Amino acid sequence: MKAEAIKDIKMKLAKLSDSDAPYLKILADDERMGVQKLLQQFYRRLEKEQALKDKYIEMTCFERDLYQHGHRFVAGIDEVGRGPLAGPVVAAAVILPPDVQILGLNDSKQLSAKKRAQLYTEIQEKAVTVGIGVVDHEEIDRINILQASKKAMLLALEDLTVAPTHLLVDAVKLDCDTPQDNLIKGDARSVSIAAASIIAKEMRDNLMKEYHQIYPYYAFDRNAGYGTKDHLIGLANHGVSPIHRKSFAPVKNYL
Repeated sequence: MKAEAIKDIKMKLAKLSDSDAPYLKILADDERMGVQKLLQQFYRRLEKEQALKDKYIEMTCFERDLYQHGHRFVAGIDEVGRGPLAGPVVAAAVILPPDVQILGLNDSKQLSAKKRAQLYTEIQEKAVTVGIGVVDHEEIDRINILQASKKAMLLALEDLTVAPTHLLVDAVKLDCDTPQDNLIKGDARSVSIAAASIIAKEMRDNLMKEYHQIYPYYAFDRNAGYGTKDHLIGLANHGVSPIHRKSFAPVKNYL
């Protein structure tokens, strides 16, 4: 009997997710090096997928506790853009269905750009509702970055199409009537906050890429307004743009 082609085995393994499948025993007895390499890759893939599932379950602990206490709509809230020298602060609020599974959710800063973009699309497709809040550079200069961040979060909350019964907020306490838990490093501990972190970062990064087309001297498409070397060189050579935060050092040095 002719041995099964390596390419066919590879295709079958790509569709397989059961580590106890009888087909794996057949492959284990196949002495070809290529087949054994494919088997090793298959088991490594399963290990990574299981690790993602375990991490996801761990990060749903706050949500599960709230569901058990009768809360149906739990909103995770996070903001992005406190540190940049230019552009707005952007917040997102996300309510996920209790039975949803979006593997790979984590603090947006821990994800590659490609993975973050994939998760952004998946969150938009699977979320009950997503809200966005934006506070611009002028408001940041007027009320300070902490108050601007809180305002962006409240705007994101208002933008939801379904009223949450409880909030999970990354780090800060919001001035609102909805019950809330304020979690330090919440974007790495709660799937809802992680989802909000990803939405906010994608929205803000894309906005800064648009600003780059208008103000090309500061590399906003690469640094999202943070004070990188290219950004500081742009400030030194071309001065302050209309979207720079004038209350931030070193921007104020160029006024």
